[in-house]
Amino acid sequence: MSKVALIAGATGLVGSHLVDILLKSPEYTKVISFVRRDSGVKHEKLDERIISFDGMKLLPHEEIDDVFCCLGTTIKKAKTKHAFKKVDYEYPIQLGKLGKAHGARQYLVISSIGASPESPFFYSKVKGNLEKELKELHYPSLHIFRPSLLLGERQEFRLGEKAGEIFSRAVRPVMVGRLKRYRSIPGKQVAYGMYRAAIGTFSEEVTIHESEQIQAF
Repeated sequence: MSKVALIAGATGLVGSHLVDILLKSPEYTKVISFVRRDSGVKHEKLDERIISFDGMKLLPHEEIDDVFCCLGTTIKKAKTKHAFKKVDYEYPIQLGKLGKAHGARQYLVISSIGASPESPFFYSKVKGNLEKELKELHYPSLHIFRPSLLLGERQEFRLGEKAGEIFSRAVRPVMVGRLKRYRSIPGKQVAYGMYRAAIGTFSEEVTIHESEQIQAF
């Protein structure tokens, strides 16, 4: 099998691991990566493109098999709710439309635990609305990943998340039963889960991968 992957968010915690996995995989012969800055990764299969996400595009003749969306920010980093929504809602939808226009049959996206259009929390509501809009793109196969707090080293330091990570590591062993779904999860594990879902048995439906299910990949 010789598949072409399109990934956005390749310099982030999950995305950086996912690119590494895709480049090592015999399933993919080419990985097109949309980034804002040079990742420093060099590989014969990697086609890294530094772009403005407001103007995502591919060459007219390019065909894509699988689209991976690892885009995400925080309101603190984005500065405003509007800027946050652009990264976590508008760009993933644009990416989905672009991929489908170029023949992609699978779209795999990172959402969040608790995502719901009816959520009283802004972050979870944005993620829920994203899921709703992506379903309406009618991809042959849509995989939505809802991880809990992500663990791992990021390129940029986030004090709040680092504090949360330290706490979550400490309480993780006692989070069992119904609390298991809220356990923190390594970003590398989410990346591997996305890869396994992409190369697994093709399922023509929407598949929701909750955090505890991602840990089982």
